[in-house]
Amino acid sequence: MNPVEFTRAFRNNEIPARDLVSNLQSLFDSREPEILSFIPEANRFERLHKEAEELIKKHPDANNRPALFGMTVGVKDIFHVKGFTTQAGSKLPSQDLQGNEAASVTQLKNAGALIMGKTVTTEFAYFTPGPTRNPHNPNHTPGGSSSGSAAAIGAGLCDVALGTQTIGSVIRPAAFCGAVGFKPTYERISRDGVIPLSPIFDHIGLFARDVETAERVASVLIGDWRLETTTRKPTLGIPDGPYLSCASDYALACFNNLCDSLAQAGYTLRRVQVMDDFQQVRDRHDAIMSYDASQVHKDWFAKYKSLYSSKFTDLIKRGQSVSDLQSLITAHDSFRASITQTMTENNIDLWICPPAIGPANKGLDSTGDPVMCLPWTQIGFPAINIPTKKNEDNLPMGLQLVGKWNADESLFAWAKEIQKVVRVI
Repeated sequence: MNPVEFTRAFRNNEIPARDLVSNLQSLFDSREPEILSFIPEANRFERLHKEAEELIKKHPDANNRPALFGMTVGVKDIFHVKGFTTQAGSKLPSQDLQGNEAASVTQLKNAGALIMGKTVTTEFAYFTPGPTRNPHNPNHTPGGSSSGSAAAIGAGLCDVALGTQTIGSVIRPAAFCGAVGFKPTYERISRDGVIPLSPIFDHIGLFARDVETAERVASVLIGDWRLETTTRKPTLGIPDGPYLSCASDYALACFNNLCDSLAQAGYTLRRVQVMDDFQQVRDRHDAIMSYDASQVHKDWFAKYKSLYSSKFTDLIKRGQSVSDLQSLITAHDSFRASITQTMTENNIDLWICPPAIGPANKGLDSTGDPVMCLPWTQIGFPAINIPTKKNEDNLPMGLQLVGKWNADESLFAWAKEIQKVVRVI
């Protein structure tokens, strides 16, 4: 059995809390020491047993339990969770980093979810990695910054995990770890109670084993969720130009094979030249993000400069030199409008593209290049990674689907059908 099956049996009173937790612990003990996806916690499973028993007492009727009853959740360690310390992958004094529980965590708890624990993050959700390894090949990175959350799902240690994306920190690690990753339209999931990196670009996202589970969780976290019943096939846009050429030859070969499969399955695909100014898009993203980070960390950095990594220090220093923020934001808004217009003029429902420039890179010093996610994060469009196949090193590949602004429900409806064509793992 895997966590999804444990959860289903627990929800239906087929196994008691004791067996749920015992099974979870067996899985955890067999995989976690190798991949190091969770922050160490004393008495983790004693706590989970107690909380599972309390959940049963609160919802004794198996036919009337909340949507996520018994679902286990890993939470990226930049989210505040009641009863847990937030360290954010940093060396700063923990007492300076604490805050009220994240709204998203409270929503999941109210829907019956159990907190499996805090998951490893890169330092303040930027690029300096933690100890987590790829669950499919431990000699390779799991990606970042939501390293532990992606790896935990890829290893089957919990049902769902929370992460964040400021450039590519949900979609890329999901692709590297063989998980479904979902980044919503900007601000459709509350950012309250999460240590920011760049408030202008930060998105709360999630990881799950399949699109259906991700949709169930998203419908809880997105307050104005609308039931989507569309049955037509979407028209898929391929964003040709300097953006797509950032992917490796191997990633593009895999992507083109997926495009062929989708065409054979009856989908209409349209190649459209976009983002001819892509280097400017990248430069703008870094400037806005670095400015934001320098403001978020202004007081902490003044007190604890020596405790920051060189990568984060460089980010803050770049941000301190940004003087044209408003013009950058104006250009960012124009970029969103331009992509929206292109989709409308070409009748495109979804963009499809590689989620990363290739499979997870070897070694743990780098979490990989997030460039294939950058433009969609910048304009705040919803995105999903669907795992597809593994390469000869047992490393997963994926397909990124990008929907229109505020059309997360349609994205999920179409993703459930598209995964039937492209998913292998």
